[in-house]
Amino acid sequence: MGTTSHLAGVPGRGWRPAVIDVGLTLFTFIATVGMLHSARFEDDPHETDPPGVVLAALTALPLLGRRRWPLVVFPLVWIPTVILYAMGYSLGPPIGSMIALFTVAASPRHSRAQALRTALVVGGGLFAFLLGGLAVEGFFPYTEFLFGVLTWGGSWYVGDRVRLRRERIETARERAEGHERVAVAEERTRIARDLHDSAGHAINVILVQAGAARLLRDKDPERAKEALETIEDVARETLGDIDRMVRVLREGAEPAPGSGLVEPPSGLSALDGLAERHRAGGLDVSVDVRGQARPLPPALDGTAYRILQEALTNAALHGGGPARVEVDYGERALEITVTNPTGSNGVARPGGGHGIVGMRERAGLLGGTFEAGAANGVFRTRARLPYAETAG
Repeated sequence: MGTTSHLAGVPGRGWRPAVIDVGLTLFTFIATVGMLHSARFEDDPHETDPPGVVLAALTALPLLGRRRWPLVVFPLVWIPTVILYAMGYSLGPPIGSMIALFTVAASPRHSRAQALRTALVVGGGLFAFLLGGLAVEGFFPYTEFLFGVLTWGGSWYVGDRVRLRRERIETARERAEGHERVAVAEERTRIARDLHDSAGHAINVILVQAGAARLLRDKDPERAKEALETIEDVARETLGDIDRMVRVLREGAEPAPGSGLVEPPSGLSALDGLAERHRAGGLDVSVDVRGQARPLPPALDGTAYRILQEALTNAALHGGGPARVEVDYGERALEITVTNPTGSNGVARPGGGHGIVGMRERAGLLGGTFEAGAANGVFRTRARLPYAETAG
């Protein structure tokens, strides 16, 4: 479906601009002919002669191309208008010239310097014409001059205001589209982060527990059964996470700031269960909580859980020994630290990955800090999350 241009001076792609221009052309011609009071020198105040009609048509016809060639149309309309005045026709406002000048001023297709230069050249020509009348007939037509300044100045001012207003609208639209693109990019990043944290952790636990169940199937059926139950619990929890994610995407619900689309069933209150799950998978995990535990904002609580979840997953995948979790309820911020020996090859996190990037993004969204790296055979993940809901 075609759309029309909403900016003066820009060729429209629909039928409405063409209809408007045809209407303006007919109106200009009819109004100009109606204002012709004398054929020449006011000998017959009620007669309109063919030359006047032809010149009136020439002041109107170029307006059909005003949107495409505004800087050309203006002089084409101005020349027959000046000739009408020079031949002694008594006219009212020069309607064609006013419309053409308005289009030049309102057009976004030309620089202001180009438009002003055109207006000044044409206006200078009119002034020179008036000075010629002063030299020949001995008087300066002050009334006509002031009338022209008012009509042309008003046309220019109105057109320029229209241009500025529409440029502001266009700028606002582009800015809104830019914000929308940024929001979409942020949403995609958030979805990727949540998929990695939730599904990646679940798949890792399922792989470990499935391997344990296979190895213990004959030697220790009871532990094999526990491993299978852990797989069932993790799969059920992950399905719940995915269900929440799909519901947010479909219904447009707002997720908690900073914690992403997928929120765990609980925050740090689920830390013991998280640690126990990793212990069942073969990772020795110790937990040390310091300070006075306090209720945490949902966004912070969820973010802390996700960071611990990802840090322990990395320790299970790439570490070479037990993992130690430290949770410190400080006066102004929650600090969480996970340490574990690096792998046997001394490489902390082979191949890189998205987990560390995701943890850093989560901490940054809450105005916190995040550090991760290996030193002296130990890999340390540390996050500091301020208690405030939003960053200062």
